Amino acid sequence: MTADPSAPPRPLWRRITGSTWFHLFAAFVVFGLILSFVAKPYWVPSGSMEQTLQVGDRVLVNRLAYVGNAGPRTGDVVVFDAGPEWSAGAPVADNPVKAALRWLGEVTGFGPSGPHTLIKRVIAGPGQTVRCCSADGRLIVDGKPLDEKYVFQDLPFRTGTLDCATKPVSPRCLPEVSVPKDSYLVMGDHRSDSSDGAVYCRGRTAPDASCWRWARSGEIVGRAVVILWPVNRWSGL
Repeated sequence: MTADPSAPPRPLWRRITGSTWFHLFAAFVVFGLILSFVAKPYWVPSGSMEQTLQVGDRVLVNRLAYVGNAGPRTGDVVVFDAGPEWSAGAPVADNPVKAALRWLGEVTGFGPSGPHTLIKRVIAGPGQTVRCCSADGRLIVDGKPLDEKYVFQDLPFRTGTLDCATKPVSPRCLPEVSVPKDSYLVMGDHRSDSSDGAVYCRGRTAPDASCWRWARSGEIVGRAVVILWPVNRWSGL
């Protein structure tokens, strides 16, 4: 079918918006907005969250979980951009190929995420008091022992022989601390193999504010809500 030569030409905006290139550009813009403001995939890089998460799992992070006055709650699994205190050394600059692969991984979730992006479980939030341990070796938040069924391979604790009153003390023990404003104490579920917010405080009983590392409110990307990949591990978190 040929165009009617007598018909008026289509407006420029119709020709632009009707093109394949415009549709492709619009799709990229929508995809970018979703990743920036709604949801983002994340690749799990280490075993610190075993058995809840395995190395190589891809999870979906809800970026809208903490909009407004909402904040992470005890038990939430969160992804956050860790500050310099979480780094064992100065960041190493990627070469162009590694930088491109890392960018692709951050966008798709199928590859490495940012060099300082971590995933941990929230133990306590601003103003809450944390200490360890109860008589049976549990973390205590605001005076109440936590029931952490998700913990895998916890640090050793034996009442009367290796607890917080013996010498040596259990490595599970922590000095009492009040979580600062706009901060969260986060730990890995694989408690004995997690370089988390309390790792430098373990085995101490005297107060020491300098040993803690915090996930800051402004650094939290969102809450991990579901395992996307592999298929046989699909589940909510």
